[in-house]
Amino acid sequence: MSRARRIDTHQHIVPPHYAEWMHSKGIRPGGVALPLWSEPEALLFMDTHGIQTGVLSLSTPGVWFGDQAEARRWAREINEYTADVVRAHPDRFGFFATLTLPDVDSALAEAEYALDTLHADGIVLLANNDGRYLGDPAFAPLLDFLHRRQAVVFIHPGELPAEPVPGVPTFAADFLLDTTRTALSLILTDSMATYSDIKFILAHAGGFVPYIAYRIMLAMLNDKNKIQQALEVLDSDRQIPKELTVLKQFYYDTALSASPAALPSLLQVADPDHITYGSDFPFAPPPAVHIINRLYEDYPLDDALRHAIDRGNSEALFPRLEG
Repeated sequence: MSRARRIDTHQHIVPPHYAEWMHSKGIRPGGVALPLWSEPEALLFMDTHGIQTGVLSLSTPGVWFGDQAEARRWAREINEYTADVVRAHPDRFGFFATLTLPDVDSALAEAEYALDTLHADGIVLLANNDGRYLGDPAFAPLLDFLHRRQAVVFIHPGELPAEPVPGVPTFAADFLLDTTRTALSLILTDSMATYSDIKFILAHAGGFVPYIAYRIMLAMLNDKNKIQQALEVLDSDRQIPKELTVLKQFYYDTALSASPAALPSLLQVADPDHITYGSDFPFAPPPAVHIINRLYEDYPLDDALRHAIDRGNSEALFPRLEG
């Protein structure tokens, strides 16, 4: 194994029964075929790519298809299946528990069971749930629960609540917009302040968030008059306008984003202690991960920051993985 001993906060699981269910519905998440997954293949991938521990999560489309009982049943089955994988290899795997949003009551029940009984390392939430983003007031009871539990919450994109563009796979751009929309939803509803003890990890380096940071600032200033806006933007005593400090509350993973095109924007916006390594396996096949890893390893980072991204920042999020 590589000396990196990475902790991968963006690694997916595709339980076999869930795969059968998705195939029966003809679903191609992100516009691609559902990948095969097995515990041995995941371990082999990790050993080949310098990953000590993969924190597993279910990807889009999750378990919600309009049937409350069905969503509850599948969330429980997936969480128990994944917890069994972690119990078999506690140093190699962790997991984010799947919930039932937009069904908030069931999501609260499953979150409590997953954290207290299955000892999940955190929760995975889709960026939008039946077209509603995470700042939606209807989701406040769940966010309040996760805030009180100081939970780590991995936000993964899904299909936009709009028709896809023919010939353009949704993972290529729609996923990034979905993550960006939910980040804006959390910011503009003051959810980042209200639920400040939730540790939100944004997938794929936050989608478009780092690149459009100053547009986000303008959206935050939109309810101020023009003079106030100018004073905020032109305040030369601050390197980063105070509105943009909210972006430093988020964590960002590097899945499919650790390239010389994306890393400069991420490093300008993210707190260095809030960046985690991500692979996106198995949706990102090993050759793709290998290419991104090479770009990341060739990028000029100091040793302390590279260690923090590879492992240290995740050890702070998941103390049981320290060592």
